[in-house]
Amino acid sequence: MTEEFFLYDDTEETKTRYVSFVGENQRFDLAIMQTGRYYGKSIVMDIQGSRFAILGQDDLDEEGYLEYAYNLSEEDAEELRSFLRPIL
Repeated sequence: MTEEFFLYDDTEETKTRYVSFVGENQRFDLAIMQTGRYYGKSIVMDIQGSRFAILGQDDLDEEGYLEYAYNLSEEDAEELRSFLRPIL
């Protein structure tokens, strides 16, 4: 049996916010995890949709990114973007 090789195996404290809100077309159940990794970006998990992305302000400005990452319509992505902009 070969020995396992890890690129890294770290444990760190995180700050996690759980939030749920209802948009025009759907409900958003999110877990937003702030960590020291990922260059100051946050891990935003869509609990209902089983999707996640590592997001910062630059990602919110990238056209089509939220639509792709969370499989959302333009309208739903704009609601999510508006919610995330002040907290990321």
